[in-house]
Amino acid sequence: MTLDLPLIWAGLIALAILIYIILDGFDLGVGLLFPFEPGEDERDLMMNSVAPVWDGNETWLVLGGGGLFAVFPLAYATALPALYAPLLAMLLALVFRGVAFEYRWRTTRWKRVWDVSFFAGSLIAALAQGIALGALVQGIEIENRAYAGGWWDWFTPFSLLCGVALVFGYALLGATWLNMKLEGAVQERMRYRAAIAGAVTVGFIGVVSLITPFLDEIYFARWFAWPTALYSAAVPLLCAAAIAALYYGLKKRHDVTPFLASLTLFTLCFIGLGIGFYPYIVPHSLTIAEAAAPDSSLLFTLVGAAVLLPLILGYTAYTYWVFRGKLDPEEGYH
Repeated sequence: MTLDLPLIWAGLIALAILIYIILDGFDLGVGLLFPFEPGEDERDLMMNSVAPVWDGNETWLVLGGGGLFAVFPLAYATALPALYAPLLAMLLALVFRGVAFEYRWRTTRWKRVWDVSFFAGSLIAALAQGIALGALVQGIEIENRAYAGGWWDWFTPFSLLCGVALVFGYALLGATWLNMKLEGAVQERMRYRAAIAGAVTVGFIGVVSLITPFLDEIYFARWFAWPTALYSAAVPLLCAAAIAALYYGLKKRHDVTPFLASLTLFTLCFIGLGIGFYPYIVPHSLTIAEAAAPDSSLLFTLVGAAVLLPLILGYTAYTYWVFRGKLDPEEGYH
């Protein structure tokens, strides 16, 4: 039996990107909610809730980007020039956000400045990720295996719509994370904010889902043509179940259920994108097979991934296990 190495690697990179989205998503969401807490003690608690895990979450972004460069060099070379502006803005925002995260603990006079910087970095990073995703969904103009579009092709109403949608989606993840990790008045406020962010996110998901099939006939055929529509219909049905679980958990004042429901909603939306993309890696210009490196390179890197991925998954899981439970204002995690 011959292994389909390009497909295996596409799945691994998609997995790395999904893990990054759901892990760093709640991390960025905490930053988005940061300025809405009135007290400095509450903001300290919010930041402490992600302090043990926030930098490790970004490992998956490096893995996804590095993997794309190594095993799908043609996709990297054609997609990156189309998305230079939003991706550069995202990376600079993540760096600035990381600096703010560290420096705010080391100053009193400038602490408020670093608080604003932490929020701004989170907002720009989330917005840029959504814009880049929207631009990719629209499609990238490629001629003779090279990017043939302009500098501003990424800047469209649809890409901006996706950017704002992701901001509210990350705010939902952040609010449900804080609901799970904190107690008292802060937790109550986070339940309320999760309900609002959830409603807005669901609205944006609906609008984007209605627009996307009309961006390209391939999307339309994948979602509405028979018999593929029969399988694709499972995604919105499962999304509806996740939304119901989210609001049920918030209403019943559950700690974990809303967060798990939010993660499920993000995962299902990601799967929906995958259904629309397949078998393309750059819609709808380059297929997975066309963009892949030679099989010898794919096999060589797959051996390394077989060693590294379990290690990364292992220490990530261990970190979250060690810092499980509620965050006590006086004693830390318990």
